[in-house]
Amino acid sequence: MSSGKVQTVCGVISPDQLGKTLTHEHIRLQYMCCYLEPKTDSDKERARDPEIRLDNLGWIRQYPYSHIENLKLGDETIKSMITEIGFFKENGGGSIVEATTVGINPDWEFLKEVSQSTGVHIIAGAGHYMGFTLPEYAKDASIDELCQEIVKDIEEGRNGIKGGVIGEIGCTYPLTDLERKCLIAASKAQKITGAPLLIHPGKHHDSPIEIVNIIKESGGDVTKTVMSHLDRTIFEYSGLVELAKTGCILEHDFFGIEVSHYQNNLAVDFLSDAQRIYRIKHLIDQGFEDQLVIAHDVHTRHRLVKYGGHGYSHILCNVVPKMLQRGITQEQVDKMLISTPRRWLTFSK
Repeated sequence: MSSGKVQTVCGVISPDQLGKTLTHEHIRLQYMCCYLEPKTDSDKERARDPEIRLDNLGWIRQYPYSHIENLKLGDETIKSMITEIGFFKENGGGSIVEATTVGINPDWEFLKEVSQSTGVHIIAGAGHYMGFTLPEYAKDASIDELCQEIVKDIEEGRNGIKGGVIGEIGCTYPLTDLERKCLIAASKAQKITGAPLLIHPGKHHDSPIEIVNIIKESGGDVTKTVMSHLDRTIFEYSGLVELAKTGCILEHDFFGIEVSHYQNNLAVDFLSDAQRIYRIKHLIDQGFEDQLVIAHDVHTRHRLVKYGGHGYSHILCNVVPKMLQRGITQEQVDKMLISTPRRWLTFSK
């Protein structure tokens, strides 16, 4: 076991080696599972455009899940991604949690090469994504079999490369039977390994609390669990406070997305970075500054610097200065980027 250590794709490290940490990103995945077919003929033509250029970037930002090539982050070359992650390192970044799990094509050997080339610590995710993305074997597997698959990825690894976090564990709302099974398996695997747990909740304000209750019932550690995507899930401040009171770690992870149109849920008006900061400030003022982490959740190509996007350094270069201007202290920023990720990622067994 890696008790008291953090497990990266290049081996175990001391928690104090992490530095500034993004707790939810993707460096290599295929996201065609979430492609949304446009309705008009002109947009269908745009969807098939094999390039991302200045003359279609505005449309892609508005409809990121309808441009086929945009969903193929996994087609980026190793050289390209070393450059992208290198920018993060140059701007003071230390570590990245890479949240790609079974269902969206994780590639741990690719991650290891990026880590070795950039000096950025990368923590790979074990476990299973949303039910409709999963291979047939997962549908037929028992909870114990799925649990043991995760435990093996954490303790033995794949070709010697070990996972360092369980998740992101994909959930929809309401939970499907398969997703409930995978969530219970992940919770049990967390209990066995002492690994951190990372959750992708369903797109409904009741989903995070439901998931927290299942984790508790399954023997998982809620205090070692990050609840992702809250900036598209819970919109009332009171709901954020209610979730924080469970003891889980709250993650706002769409920093850099400044388009109010949320293609995955038209009932939702997507937040701006400024609104995300105000929500975080409210949680700090309510006494939860030790339960907050932040990220970008880069998972489409148009968000890379290469294509005119914000890249993995946006939080360090642009968000942190605005946080300081809006009354969040440097100590509180350091908790979100350093001490809370460090505590979460340290194995308890």
